[in-house]
Amino acid sequence: MDIIMAAKNLIIEVKGLHARFGAHVVLENINLNVHHGEVLTIVGSSGSGKTVLLRQMLGLDTPFRGTVQVFGQPIYNGNRDVLQSMRNRCGVLFQKGALFSALSVYDNIALPMRELHTLDEGMIHNLVMLKLKMVEIEAQHANKMPAELSGGMIKRIALARAMALNPELLFLDEPTSGLDPVLSDSFVKLILTLRAELALTIVMTTHDLDTLVALSDRVAVIADQHIVALDNLRNVIGNSHPFITNFFGGDRGKRALTGMGDNF
Repeated sequence: MDIIMAAKNLIIEVKGLHARFGAHVVLENINLNVHHGEVLTIVGSSGSGKTVLLRQMLGLDTPFRGTVQVFGQPIYNGNRDVLQSMRNRCGVLFQKGALFSALSVYDNIALPMRELHTLDEGMIHNLVMLKLKMVEIEAQHANKMPAELSGGMIKRIALARAMALNPELLFLDEPTSGLDPVLSDSFVKLILTLRAELALTIVMTTHDLDTLVALSDRVAVIADQHIVALDNLRNVIGNSHPFITNFFGGDRGKRALTGMGDNF
């Protein structure tokens, strides 16, 4: 029974994944599971392969070797319907928002809904307004263009677009990068609220230690093309790998970890 429940609880399963571009090896023998309802944070130095791993999970890049299953289905078996079905159950927040500059706020959020070809414009309008409210953006901003938005608004609207199809699985690539501490804290609180209300499973990359501490259930550390640690934050910090020691042991790490109290 425990094995059956564990299988049902498994959202992503990565086995023996290798990623390379030509002769350049990015990732080697990556084994990783993501469980229903958790926030798994992937950390590593710049260029370590964090975003590459996200792209492999999304089916945007094909692994050199290995397998990826999402919602129990292999996504590299050549079945485009399976891949599209998986993507419809996922949302992605890109590092810089990646809003379409030629589309208004409204049309950016409406785009994934329109691509389904199953909703009329009246329903789409209602849903777009709901998504804006969900990320605490007033309706009066719906007709603005991305160039008119602040960095904090871009993040929230990009999150609204990521949530457009009511995803079960949310990918966040550096969600608080470029935000000042006040906006970053506010955005983290928004993610926590949405996670609780919608029972989201989240896979995140971040360099920001405050964001990592606030959101993460487990942390996967990539270094030297491998996952060198995968555990809760307390156990990861106890790992003696040089990258982990440097990442968490500096002044920024100590400040972020202060206040964790009994949770650490």
